[in-house]
Parts: sequence; structure tokens; C-alpha cells
Amino acid sequence: MTTPSVQRPTTAAFFVQSAVAFGLSLAAVVIGIAKLPVGAWERSFLALGLVFVVSSAFTLAKCVRDRQEVEEMTSKVDRARVDKLLTEQDPFDPHRV
Repeated sequence: MTTPSVQRPTTAAFFVQSAVAFGLSLAAVVIGIAKLPVGAWERSFLALGLVFVVSSAFTLAKCVRDRQEVEEMTSKVDRARVDKLLTEQDPFDPHRV
């Protein structure tokens, strides 16, 4: 019998860090766009902010997905335990005390 591999959930600190990184990068891009008087520094700031927004958005999405998978796995395990208990309790078993 093969035991399923259990994925360790992400820590709360990593989840918060990715959410803060997404928020900061989004704010940086918005400020960069608002202050853009068409110069080299402003354009590079916007490009750097955009790269950070995209990478932190993927990180945040991964964290959310991992949390949902862990919750789904936990509910499946709980459901399997309940099903096992219900199948073991046969009310029509004559040998049951």
C-alpha cells in the first residue's frame, strides 16, 4: 500500500510576505505611472515595478493555491475517516454486542 505524500503548508509568515510584496509592488507601479513625465528613470522604475508585480502575483497565487490544496486534502482525509467508521458500524451484524 502506498502512502500519499503530504504537502507541508506554507507558513503564515511566507503568506503575509507574499501579500505585502504584492501590495507594495502594485503601489509602486501606480505611483510610477502617476509620476511619469516621460524620462529614462521613470520608465525604468515602471519596468522594474512591473516585473516585481508579476513575480509577486505568481507567488501570492501559489500560496493561495497551496492553502486550498491543504484544506481540500484535510477534508478528504476527514471524509474518508467518517466513511470508514460508518462502514464498520453495521447495524444488522448479529455478532455485534
